[in-house]
Amino acid sequence: MASAAASSCSSISMMFLTHSCGATSSTAHRLLPPGCLRHRLHCHPLQMGPTYLRCLTFHSSAAEPPSPPHVVLPHASLTTEANTKVIDGKAVAKQIRDEITVEVSRMKEAIGVIPGLAVILVGDRKDSATYVRNKKKACESVGISSLEVHLAEDSTEEEVLKHISGYNDDPSVHGILVQLPLPSHMNEQNVLNAVRIEKDVDGFHPLNIGRLAMRGREPLFVPCTPKGCIELLHRHGISIKGKRAVVIGRSNIVGMPAALLLQREDATVTVVHSRTNNPEEITKQADIIISAVGQPNMVKGSWIKPGAVIIDVGINPVEDPSSPRGYRLVGDVCYEEAIEVASAVTPVPGGVGPMTIAMLLQNTLISAKRMHNFE
Repeated sequence: MASAAASSCSSISMMFLTHSCGATSSTAHRLLPPGCLRHRLHCHPLQMGPTYLRCLTFHSSAAEPPSPPHVVLPHASLTTEANTKVIDGKAVAKQIRDEITVEVSRMKEAIGVIPGLAVILVGDRKDSATYVRNKKKACESVGISSLEVHLAEDSTEEEVLKHISGYNDDPSVHGILVQLPLPSHMNEQNVLNAVRIEKDVDGFHPLNIGRLAMRGREPLFVPCTPKGCIELLHRHGISIKGKRAVVIGRSNIVGMPAALLLQREDATVTVVHSRTNNPEEITKQADIIISAVGQPNMVKGSWIKPGAVIIDVGINPVEDPSSPRGYRLVGDVCYEEAIEVASAVTPVPGGVGPMTIAMLLQNTLISAKRMHNFE
């Protein structure tokens, strides 16, 4: 399997619009799981958009001697392939969920309040239904109340806005999430903007993004996937300050906010996108790479500076006759080549994906605490 994947990596065209292994954008759109940029693969790959062990050693300038992380995970949270640390996002996400469980219980006992998340699902897309089901299970696992409304595909935008308005006024709801994509007859911007900024746990409201972009201002919420990327770096003691970081992809959902977050951490940030000249040369200068384009195996070993840290957001299905499902999931980064060069890398699946839902739960808890002045 590994040799076949490596062969696939080396055969990928430098043209960004060419998918490996015959995977198409429409196929990826159907199969992308929750952590993958809200499955927004209809745009150009480089424009799309859809945290605990101290690393013992990072053999490069990509990571300074780490400062103590918030909590230290068991050593099993990192595995080693050659000299590369494989960052286990599942273990980090579980640790975060455990922390949230404690805080939800403490809040309930102290003031009788249970954080609540409301999800609005429109249509019968199987992938969207799966995402909503996973979020509901995650809420239940930490003690957060989960509400859901499921509207028909032909529902009007006014019906969606009515439900948002109801949840905006419901004191038991501390976070509102509108599952994307919406049917084509609805104005996505109007719908997302209708969510009260105080309950915008997805972090998509323009005021939240605006605050994120401004020095001296703090957003109420940070978008979940980029927040999870930064949290992985923090909780593995990977220094960001002063490092060169490259974000591949400039979507509103992942690429752009990830770049803003890295900049807030005092990294020197470059965004590589569909109009970038010499993306390989630019990316190879990076100490930290966050790739979020939805292009299977695009970033090859030759793109990676020895010792760099790689956060791979992409989750892409590629055909694999040997798999019972007929496909397997790969990232934007050619994993088999990356582990020979990088000092640390997130796997796909099992890297960033679990962090997205963990950050959604964390944002919901933050919202509930803020609304009830609970410390």
